Amino acid sequence: MATMVAFLNLVIILSVVSTGKSLSLNYYENTCPKVECIVAKAVKDATAKDKTVPAALLRMHFHDCFIRGCDASVLLNSKGNSKAEKDGPPNVSLHAFYVIDAAKKALEAACPGVVSCADILSLAARDAVFLSGGPTWDVPKGRKDGRTSKASETIQLPAPTFNLSQLRQSFSQRGLSGEDLVALSGGHTLGFSHCSSFKSRLHSFNATHDVDPSLNPSFVAKLKSICPLKNQAKNAGTTMDPSSVTFDNTYYRLILQHKGLFSSDQALLDNPDTKNLVTKFATSQKAFYQAFAKSMIKMSNINGGQEVRKDCRVIN
Repeated sequence: MATMVAFLNLVIILSVVSTGKSLSLNYYENTCPKVECIVAKAVKDATAKDKTVPAALLRMHFHDCFIRGCDASVLLNSKGNSKAEKDGPPNVSLHAFYVIDAAKKALEAACPGVVSCADILSLAARDAVFLSGGPTWDVPKGRKDGRTSKASETIQLPAPTFNLSQLRQSFSQRGLSGEDLVALSGGHTLGFSHCSSFKSRLHSFNATHDVDPSLNPSFVAKLKSICPLKNQAKNAGTTMDPSSVTFDNTYYRLILQHKGLFSSDQALLDNPDTKNLVTKFATSQKAFYQAFAKSMIKMSNINGGQEVRKDCRVIN
């Protein structure tokens, strides 16, 4: 616990040398100088009432960036028969959209029509990590909001059942490296998962094994008690790791013990390069923090929006 508290106070600030053509650290310096304080307050207020908010915001940001870049398309509401990303199968469990709405409302009062919903989400994800005891970093700003959001495109999100080659392909298509893959997977230190994301590892795994042989037997027993084959409780599931509201490196230590919750978590051991990174991050929380911050900046620089929305849930 003492180590956790020590790292709680450790702030790793990574300055961005190059942030691409359109993004910059001082983008709102003259037009909305209090943007970071306003977003941080919205995240802090919500987290004080609900400890699951940081995990929700971090996941929301990932799910946004991996479809059309970080353009806040995940925030758009479905309209009639055209289902938006938030109603795609991997996204139906996303929550805490109200936090982004609260930040947007405060920003529209302070500097109307200036700050994009995409920038709010990028800042909120950073604040969520920091409030959970993780690192902080300078967020490049100037993203625009997208005008397209399709539930059908959420099939492009990396699935919890992915093997390592599928994960590598998914990340490399977005300009992200193997190190980015391992570092960003560490976001799984926060949050909760429903049985549906991992139950295939517990029952009828494949033609040879009923249970995924890469799983620790004691962990299997625990998961089977939560997710039985029949009469499973509604919304049954488990936390991603035992310290699920604290951003730390427990996730990597669990993988080395064969207690990674998803197949995609355990798959990180299937190659010497990714396995070495898992070991490195399991050994050094500081190394993980630095790599995570660097990879988050890289991921959140993917952008392709066109406007600054007045309301994050609808296009202008």
